[in-house]
Amino acid sequence: MKKLTAKERDRLKALASLPDDTIDLSDMPEVKEFPPNAVVGKFYRPIKQSVTIRLDADVVAWVKASGDGYQTRINAYLRNMMRSGR
Repeated sequence: MKKLTAKERDRLKALASLPDDTIDLSDMPEVKEFPPNAVVGKFYRPIKQSVTIRLDADVVAWVKASGDGYQTRINAYLRNMMRSGR
C-alpha cells in the first residue's frame, strides 16, 4: 500500500471530522441485512510474523514434496492444533 501524501492525510482528517448527518449516503443505501451467501471475515488477513524454526530435513522434504504453499499448509496445521487446544 502506498503512503498517503500530506494533502491526502489532511483531506481524510477533514472528512473524519464531519458529523454523520452531513454525509451524503444517497448513492450508497444502508445495509439492513446481509445476503444469505455472505461470508463473515472473508477478507480478513491475519498479520504474519517471520520466525526461524529448526525442523528435521526429512520433515521439510516431505512437506515441500506436496508442492507450492508448504508454509501455508504448515500454518494451517498449527492453527488447527491451536484451535483444538493441543
